[in-house]
Amino acid sequence: MIDSPDLLERFLRYVQIDTRSDPHSTSTPSTPGQWDLLRLLERELEELGAADVRLTPQGYVLATLPATSTKPVPKLAWCAHVDTAPNLPSAAKPIVHRAYDGREIVLPDDPTQRLSPESMPHLREAIGQDIITASGKTLLGADDKAGVSAVMSAARHLLRHPEIKHGVIRLCFNPDEEIAAGMHALNLDDLAADVGYTLDGELPGGIDYETFSADAALLEITGIAAHPGWAKDVLVNALRLAGRFLDALPREQSPERTSDRDGFIHPVECKGSAEHATVRLIIRDFELEGLAQKRALLERLAAELRATEPKATITLAFKEQYRNMRYWLEKDMRPVEFGREALRRAGFTPHSTAMRGGTDGSNLTARGLPTPNIFCGMHAVHSEREWVSLQDMTKAAETLVHLAQVWEESV
Repeated sequence: MIDSPDLLERFLRYVQIDTRSDPHSTSTPSTPGQWDLLRLLERELEELGAADVRLTPQGYVLATLPATSTKPVPKLAWCAHVDTAPNLPSAAKPIVHRAYDGREIVLPDDPTQRLSPESMPHLREAIGQDIITASGKTLLGADDKAGVSAVMSAARHLLRHPEIKHGVIRLCFNPDEEIAAGMHALNLDDLAADVGYTLDGELPGGIDYETFSADAALLEITGIAAHPGWAKDVLVNALRLAGRFLDALPREQSPERTSDRDGFIHPVECKGSAEHATVRLIIRDFELEGLAQKRALLERLAAELRATEPKATITLAFKEQYRNMRYWLEKDMRPVEFGREALRRAGFTPHSTAMRGGTDGSNLTARGLPTPNIFCGMHAVHSEREWVSLQDMTKAAETLVHLAQVWEESV
């Protein structure tokens, strides 16, 4: 049903564009490379014949697939983010491994980067499929350019097949999801939808309606400067205090020691000098009570640090990032149930997990637009070993086409 060769060409085109986001930037989008892909998507949507195509000043590409049904179908929004994670370069040199044979894949630009069914069990399920990787020194960018490609392919299919009955479908490609700012600057009136779906999930057949709740924390330490030769009883070293704080973090609450429904406290950056140091952290929990407990723990550690060195100035600030979408979606599960029916029609047994992360749907759902998350097939994200199957991306696009029909039939 979906034109897989066209989808592949789009994906390979998109992943070569550097769209790495920047958590330190104050602009939206946070990096200029994201504009390159956003403008490309704007042009491609116009070429496909989508209506109302526009790129907003804040970096959101919006477009409409006009209704082919006369029923009063709720307006759907299909969303995917163009940015990639900040931790690695993202201008990929993609490699297509046709009819993957199950053997170890060695990435040519860094032979230490290897993919095998032993270390990545889902590769075994992809034997015979067309696997796409990067070359070993960058992200592939399937998170979330696989989602972008699936949305574009589903849109292309519906525009070419007006006999398929569906309501109004709004498309949204957004920046900066990876730095928890993906939907902050989007006006929901501009999106003009009743229900949303993000294409930002991993395992085929998955639909997520439960995510972490997330906060960021910033510890700032200002010490006292002194010449090291005459520093006795004068110097207060901010870096040493930052080290004490980091050493006091409970190791059992780190990402590397937690799984399933466990939350964590994760220092992501520490920098500075003897005079001034900063520690940035993220805290995650599925329940707001657990998130509050982790905030309280960090506040206690900061207070203890102040007590050990009263000459230093130590501040700790928190910023809300997103909340577990389950709190809202469990009140009306129709968006999830209709998504499951679409997955069944695409040949899957639907499954849902507590997602150890967040999506743009977390923000949208909390703001009043129920937005569960559908798979697009990406694996080993945020690493040089990231990969995706063409067949899985194709199935994600097919799922969207079924989803449009399920909603139309429900009225």
